[in-house]
Amino acid sequence: MGKSGVFAFILCFGAAAAAQGQTPGAANCTDLMAWMTGGISGPRVAQLVAQRGIVFKNAQANRTLLLATGATPQLLQILRDTPARGAENCPKALADVSRDVKNQQYADAGRRLRRLIAVNGTSAALHFALGYVYQQQEDWAGAFDEYDLARQLDPGLPEGHSRLAYLYSRAGDGGSAIAEARTALSLDPQNAEAYRFLGLGLFASNEPQAALHAFQEALARDPGSADTYYDMGIALRSGGQPDAAAASYRKAITLRPRFWQAHNNLGLILHEQKDFAGALAEYKEALRLAPNATEVRNNLGNVYCDKGDYDAAVAEFRELFRSNPDWQTGHSCLAKALMAKRDYAGAIAELRLALRQDPNNSAEHRVLGQALLLTHQAREALRELRLAVALQPDSSLAHHYLATALFDIRDFAGAEAEFRVTIGLQPTAENHYYLAGCLMSMGRYNQALAELEIAAQLEPSRELYRARKDELMKVMRATAESQ
Repeated sequence: MGKSGVFAFILCFGAAAAAQGQTPGAANCTDLMAWMTGGISGPRVAQLVAQRGIVFKNAQANRTLLLATGATPQLLQILRDTPARGAENCPKALADVSRDVKNQQYADAGRRLRRLIAVNGTSAALHFALGYVYQQQEDWAGAFDEYDLARQLDPGLPEGHSRLAYLYSRAGDGGSAIAEARTALSLDPQNAEAYRFLGLGLFASNEPQAALHAFQEALARDPGSADTYYDMGIALRSGGQPDAAAASYRKAITLRPRFWQAHNNLGLILHEQKDFAGALAEYKEALRLAPNATEVRNNLGNVYCDKGDYDAAVAEFRELFRSNPDWQTGHSCLAKALMAKRDYAGAIAELRLALRQDPNNSAEHRVLGQALLLTHQAREALRELRLAVALQPDSSLAHHYLATALFDIRDFAGAEAEFRVTIGLQPTAENHYYLAGCLMSMGRYNQALAELEIAAQLEPSRELYRARKDELMKVMRATAESQ
């Protein structure tokens, strides 16, 4: 996918010009079945049949296989009304591929398609379907190669260009995505999928309003596209319109109830809005539909963590890392849950794993330092807390815990300096109280008393500060009388 945007545009323009100079061939049954297996909608396949004609027998056995592959009643009626040229039978093997795709058994689907391509390697539709299977497996390089070959073999098929536009948009190459989508639209100005992928290209090019307009054009031509509503939801959420994005995801789910990605993304919005019950419901439904979707289980664990259900959070993350040991996020949240359950050793192990992935995360160094302090490992805590302060010098919490670690190893001067920095950043009663304790340890009672007086003034309802002040005054009087 290393083509420049300009070069891709030249290639696309050439393909469009070539396609416009020739009449696409009539469709055989392999074409129809492979197009539907590759995710082209039934209504769109009906349009292609109306445009191209067919060259296979319109027999009941063929109609049965087409129906199994996803043919709509509209398509079957058009086939009945379209004079057929030729006597080809529909390949049952493609119906098996379609079944595998519907069941998300993409490895099996890919093996079947590669066997078919070994026999019929010039079929653009078979390469197109294989590109779709690779896409579902997130094999982006394989998908690109197959879609590109399909485009070369059938340059007049707009979907070949629009799928390349999708892959370019995923790679962040908005310019090439826009060029491919516009080529698809030059072939078929009413192509809803091309408008959808034009929207993705514009979104990748940081043109959110233009992207939304393209999505609306897509919906005007195909109002039943759950994918377009889903993509629109992504653009709306990115543009700071979470409620509109949630509505778009809900529409996508209405159109396709098993759309687990839409359930997941709706859960993300509800989670951000602190509607934990709603987020949990969406994540659980997404996980029911896609039990192996690790990112959903990660999100589910995060919700449990944020709502304080730490037992459930630990259970979800343990299952996540058991089923996918290479998954890299979630360790920090699991550590938070373990800290809340006072499993400090477990939290320390998880935080170390989190820091392998993100060594510059100040908050994780700080929490690791806290956990080490709680397990009486002050020297190790010092290292982590100094890193936390170096990475985020304006963190009052990092300075506070660094001061606490220095106090634990009896470096009172160092602790005093850090407590004073903490107060400079966050002059709370509690921070003045801790500084007073440090000053008392150094025998600087008058200064400690002044800090306790500030703490008591800042929080007059807190009995602790007045009690410590009274105790210190008694100590000071006793010391004065003994001298």
